[in-house]
Amino acid sequence: MMQKMTLAEAASLPKWRRPIPLLFLMAAALPIAFSTWFALLNNFVIEVANFDGADIGLLHTVREIPGFLSFGVIFLILIVREQILGLTSLVLLGLATAVTAWFPTLGGILMITLLSSIGFHYYETVNQSLQLQWLDKRRAPKTLGWISAGASASTILVYVLIIMTWERLGLSYNTVFLATGGLTAALALFALLAYPQFESPTVQVKKMVLKKRYWLYYALQFMAGARRQIFIVFAGFMMVERFGYEVHELTSLYLINLVANMLIAPMIGGFIARFGEQRTLLIEYLGLVLVFLAYGGVYFFGWGVVVAMVLYVVDHMLFSMALALKTYFQKIADPEDIAPTAAVAFTINHIAAVFLPVVLGLLWLVSPAAVFVLAALMAATSFGLALLIPRAPEKGYETRLQLARSVAAE
Repeated sequence: MMQKMTLAEAASLPKWRRPIPLLFLMAAALPIAFSTWFALLNNFVIEVANFDGADIGLLHTVREIPGFLSFGVIFLILIVREQILGLTSLVLLGLATAVTAWFPTLGGILMITLLSSIGFHYYETVNQSLQLQWLDKRRAPKTLGWISAGASASTILVYVLIIMTWERLGLSYNTVFLATGGLTAALALFALLAYPQFESPTVQVKKMVLKKRYWLYYALQFMAGARRQIFIVFAGFMMVERFGYEVHELTSLYLINLVANMLIAPMIGGFIARFGEQRTLLIEYLGLVLVFLAYGGVYFFGWGVVVAMVLYVVDHMLFSMALALKTYFQKIADPEDIAPTAAVAFTINHIAAVFLPVVLGLLWLVSPAAVFVLAALMAATSFGLALLIPRAPEKGYETRLQLARSVAAE
């Protein structure tokens, strides 16, 4: 049985066995499987299963169903500790990714994607909760930035290996999926055995939590989930379908993204700590409006592959600013609400994800540019919502509307 230990007691452990190194290990293990799956997916489904835009939309709708059901974590932590649930979910993700190439049909790909998605989304729900419980509020932005950079570094290593060996060694999809999925599962099993169970300082509420004062956080999560789908589903698909990118070329583009993220993520954490969540999110959303409109221009005006590549990198860099949404919630939340609200927020984030990919996949067949214009409108809506975030959010001052009401009352 794993040893149980408070965060204060964990200070007596060797540094590598403490909570923050565990967060780094988990963050590094996840993208080895997930990012490889993401990098190979578009080429795999087009070359092996002859997917079109409608098929890829259906696949991502299936992939997001477990995200919509992330509130189930609330019931699972009644019987399983969050740390154990997160690591076992990571094992499931790794194993499902490892056998992806064994199911080269539409039905098979949908089935294995559903299993890997359960692992991914339940891990991510628990991981976000543990980060906010284990990290001090003052240090959280910078530490989250470094964790994000660590995850990027781990993925960079995988992508470099794919780029260097895919053509040279004539690797198959099966070989790469087995190697990377198996490594993620192995690292998660190591973490299960090597680390104690860390007790959070505040006992978490183990029931559904929906509070009126969190409404702005919920709204921003909903819009982020809707907007994110268009990037995840269609930006990479565009590079393969329109410009004929091969595996090593698309992986090179992802590699550029990761290097950029590794360099700027710690700076973004410092930016949030210095200038606050509102300014960070406003920059992100305004940038995304411009990027998505430019994506539409790639189709409408026939802009070339270089423009599409630049937009893809800038798009990814802007999304890395989304960690400001985590720290905004950490500042306004009751400590005991973090775990259940993380689960509810993940569900809210995936409401649109259940139907948007398949609907937009059909729209894609008619007008790819229209899909990206719709994404720009979503980013503009997020910008409007972010204007309501206070400069210094805290419990009791979650939105600027509260200050306006208090001034009106006077």
